[in-house]
Amino acid sequence: MTRLSLNSVKAQRYDPVAHGIGVLHIGLGAFHRAHQAVCTDDALAAQGGDWRISAASLRSVETVDALAAQDGLYTLIERGAEGDHARVIAAISETLAAARGIAPVLDRLADPAVKVVTLTVTEKAYGIDRAAMDIDPEHAAVAHDLAHPDAPQGVLGLLVLGLKQRRAEGHPPPAILCCDNLPDNGALLRAGVVGFARRCDPALADWVAAEVAFPASMVDRITPAATDETVALAARLTGLEDPAAIETEPFFQWVIEDHFPLGRPAWEAGGAIFAPDVAPFERMKLRMLNGAHSLIAYAGFLSGHVYVRDAMADAPLAALVDRHMRAAAATVGTLEGIDLDAYRAALIQRFANPAIAHQTYQIAMDGSEKIPQRIFAPALDALAAGQDVAPFAFAVAAWLRYARGQAEDGTAYALRDPREAELTAAAQGDAAQVVKAMAALPGLFPDPLKGDFLTLVEERLHVMMTDGMAAAIAAEAA
Repeated sequence: MTRLSLNSVKAQRYDPVAHGIGVLHIGLGAFHRAHQAVCTDDALAAQGGDWRISAASLRSVETVDALAAQDGLYTLIERGAEGDHARVIAAISETLAAARGIAPVLDRLADPAVKVVTLTVTEKAYGIDRAAMDIDPEHAAVAHDLAHPDAPQGVLGLLVLGLKQRRAEGHPPPAILCCDNLPDNGALLRAGVVGFARRCDPALADWVAAEVAFPASMVDRITPAATDETVALAARLTGLEDPAAIETEPFFQWVIEDHFPLGRPAWEAGGAIFAPDVAPFERMKLRMLNGAHSLIAYAGFLSGHVYVRDAMADAPLAALVDRHMRAAAATVGTLEGIDLDAYRAALIQRFANPAIAHQTYQIAMDGSEKIPQRIFAPALDALAAGQDVAPFAFAVAAWLRYARGQAEDGTAYALRDPREAELTAAAQGDAAQVVKAMAALPGLFPDPLKGDFLTLVEERLHVMMTDGMAAAIAAEAA
């Protein structure tokens, strides 16, 4: 079978080689290729411009090599209830592997043609202390890069060194757009970059604070990890071999603060929404979609559901998901032009999509980074407003049970969490002991949740540990 390449694709909506690079993306994972790159592809087709992407991976090299072998092209498969649709995305011009040397990535950061830097590196990769709005010097990558600022391994060190080079060469800085699920992600990333620079070069920190734009954004598109079936499906749909093929749902959402001093792609052509304030959309998505996803991940995984769609076919669990979304929606407030009931109904339909094989275990990773924004934040607001907090207590209990690292049949699994060792250690013992130990971990549970809320968590955790997750779900949904 012929490999996907510029020569093998018979028709494109635009000539890729006629457009130069204007975007550097850091974090070449499936989500970027299902989201930002697709929207950029639409922008290029609609309005052209030198906005193709230089895509860099900080750690892995497999995707870098796979895309390089096929001129940056890859197959995007949208899978919905009405069938599968494949299209070839040509927005990526080159791929870079930082693991093989950071010089090419730094060169792109310093390149005046690059006007926008986008990032999808996961929540845990940044190393920013939200409470202090500064770097976390204990974070492994941050600690390394502070000690070796000219040979960074982490995202903050890389950005600072690239910006330093750009400033030294007299070029205006690019806008830096965080596309990870972090509340107020623009301000948070700005605080991290300025804080890191402050330790290395105070004058550079002042320049970053004054000159670099950090727009906020909210992203949403369910994108499961690609499998051999993804690759096989791409071959059936296109007749071409593509080991870099990915699959995703038809739904797409990207809300962006429009602050790009050097210009940007016409992302609105791909459905992006530009808003003066992203925070309300972000809060809605984090609490309703991501919060419910975390509930599904922990309760679903421990009750034997491999995929989200399987969990949604479990009627008692689906009822708890609906209950959780309703409780989360009550903490969101009013959004102009948004019907939260309709949004909730759409989420339930998306989660149940039979064509999307989104693993609960995939969603469950990095809980200590996700739970504070997805579950604790709405629980705090619900508590302050006198609203029902039981849905959030159940979700927290499910996470604590998951943190034991052992399924009900005794099978061990890795948490894949930056705090894995201390979480697993704290999650041993009976329900009361687990809740007490977890609440004592530094920087995790907010103080207002350490009273009656923890009693609700303990009650639910006790049922999960003694009767099993399926029984706990049934009892909660009754």
